[in-house]
Amino acid sequence: MTNLAIPYPFAKVGQPAPDFTLLSTKNLDSLEEKVSLADYRGKWLVFFFWPFDFTFVCPTEIRGFSDSYAEFKNLNCEIVGASVDSVYTHKAWIETPVSQNGIGDIQFPIASDFTKETAHAYGILDDATGAAHRGLFIIDPEGVLRYQVVTDMNVGRSVDETLRILQALQSGGLCPVNWKPGQKTLG
Repeated sequence: MTNLAIPYPFAKVGQPAPDFTLLSTKNLDSLEEKVSLADYRGKWLVFFFWPFDFTFVCPTEIRGFSDSYAEFKNLNCEIVGASVDSVYTHKAWIETPVSQNGIGDIQFPIASDFTKETAHAYGILDDATGAAHRGLFIIDPEGVLRYQVVTDMNVGRSVDETLRILQALQSGGLCPVNWKPGQKTLG
C-alpha cells in the first residue's frame, strides 16, 4: 500500500510543479537576475531543459522556441529554458553568432541549473553524464504540472506540438487524437 503522506520524489503531472529559483540571463549584463516558478504565477509556463550549451541539436530547439515566442505570449504563456551550464556559459552562447554554433539573441531567459537540483527534481538528470535529458514541462497558472515529455538527448522537440498541447490544455475540453486548435472537443 502506498503512503500518500510521502511527497512524490519527482515532477508528476497533476501535482504542483517542483519549485525552482535559478540564476538566469534575464539581465545579460549582470547575470544576477534569478527566475523562479513563483514569477510565472497567473500565466502558463513552458519550462524546458537541454543537455549542454554549445551542442548541435540544442540551438535548433532554442531558436525555434524563440522564433515562436509571440505565439506563446498570445496564449498567456512564458518560456524559460535551462541547462546545467553556468550563466557565464549561457551568456557566451548567446553572444556567439549562430553561424558559429551560437544561439544569438533569444526572446526568453535561460536559467542555470548548475547545482543540478532542479533537473533532479524534474526527474531528468542523467546521473552517468551529469547532463539533463531533453525535458519539456507545461505548468498551468496555478503552478500545477499539466504536461511533460522527455526525449533522448539526440532528439529535438517540436515547437508546433508544444503549441498544440498548450492550446489543448487551455481548451478545457477532452481533445481527441490529432486535435487541432479550432476543432471541436469531445466535451
